Amino acid sequence: MSIEINRVLESISRKASEHSLSDPTVKGFLRAVTEVAKGATGLICEAEIEPISDLPQSASLAGDVANVRSLVDQLAIIKLNGGLGTGMGLAGPKSLLRVKGTDTFLDIIAKQVLGFRERFGGDSPGFYLMNSFSTQAETLDFLKKYPRLAGSSGKLDFLQSKVPKLCFDSLLPADSEGDSDLEWCPPGHGDIYPSMVSSGLLQSLLDQGVKYLFVSNSDNLGATVDFPILSYFAESGAGFMMEVARRTGADRKGGHLARRRADGRLVLRESAQCADSESEQFQDVNRYTYFNTNNLWIQIEHLKRELDQRDGVLELPIIKNRKTLDPRDPSSPSVLQLESAMGAAIECFEKSIAIEVPRARFSPVKTTADLLSLWSDAYVLTEDHRLILAPSRDGRPPVVSLDSDHYKFIADFERHFPQGVPGMIECDSLKICGDLRFDSGVICRGKVSFENPGSSVKQVPSGNYENSNLTLS
Repeated sequence: MSIEINRVLESISRKASEHSLSDPTVKGFLRAVTEVAKGATGLICEAEIEPISDLPQSASLAGDVANVRSLVDQLAIIKLNGGLGTGMGLAGPKSLLRVKGTDTFLDIIAKQVLGFRERFGGDSPGFYLMNSFSTQAETLDFLKKYPRLAGSSGKLDFLQSKVPKLCFDSLLPADSEGDSDLEWCPPGHGDIYPSMVSSGLLQSLLDQGVKYLFVSNSDNLGATVDFPILSYFAESGAGFMMEVARRTGADRKGGHLARRRADGRLVLRESAQCADSESEQFQDVNRYTYFNTNNLWIQIEHLKRELDQRDGVLELPIIKNRKTLDPRDPSSPSVLQLESAMGAAIECFEKSIAIEVPRARFSPVKTTADLLSLWSDAYVLTEDHRLILAPSRDGRPPVVSLDSDHYKFIADFERHFPQGVPGMIECDSLKICGDLRFDSGVICRGKVSFENPGSSVKQVPSGNYENSNLTLS
């Protein structure tokens, strides 16, 4: 592959200028493109890292936090809210999906934040969304029903940027005739750092006396402000702390935490950064014990210092993804999408730490199977607006498997449960295959499966189903 690097950088800079991309985002992207042109693979090899064997556990932290009021006054919460949930057939922001009763993700998050403020008085903690161009308008319109959420600043969000897709062979910006939107892609949530700078949010928080950030995904309702964790982070003096949980067999293909041999710093390795020849070690959950929940704690002054020392750009590891220009058309030209992960900043701070948290703090909704569990009585909404497993489940979520041919997209999923989802408070696992409609009052206990091998819809009648496999034909 012959790369004319000067031509590439000039073309990217010109396109970025035409679309008014921010300087910090452009600087970071040009750095990444330059590294790729020089042959950087983005891979993190086994020889470069070693496993982490033991970490402090949040469960052992003291429950009483004497200085909690002071810490809350110095805290801001950021939720990543750029996703559309296209994997579930959604056309709008994923965070507007109903998750419990009539409440959406954003309803529950807003009530959590307002509940904290009511408890402590004032406008703390601060709250912000990192929206994308696709989610901003609809999200802000929805949140008008919570006029106090923006606090005294009157500002609720800042925008994630976008970067050009690159022709796979030349690294020049890709061109799509007729649909210019296809020429752009999100730069990954690692863009949070330059976007905080370019939006002015970073300086605004410093001016307000905010010292700590808690950052998490809007679709992870397990990511609430935990005061003992906040106190632990404040006392540690660290600039960056990642919440991690223990990997299980279900997490084999997800990223993991490790330590770099060269300098002893913690690093995050994603699956796209692992060579195929080393996938066996990557997927060994006994070797690499911890995965990133994407719940991050950051000292803002430390972040500002790291950015100032690097000309405004954190040199995050590059994640290379080969795609097609039109994701719906596999015959369209091959492109390269360069991304970064915000958790990868753990290696950029002079002092970074990690803490092991219960898996309950990692409850993302990626599929309709996840949603079915949340809609059921296996999860309850507490008075302080936390969505948690019912106490009787002893921390064990039900395992749900849904036939993707009939239940993958939310519109189809909802049609199968017109009178509500099955009761699952005592359900260990639930498997549903085929076109089935559920009556109200379906109660599942133990291990239960329902199957319809035929082509016409079948009804699942009300009743108690315990450790049973029901075939309706």
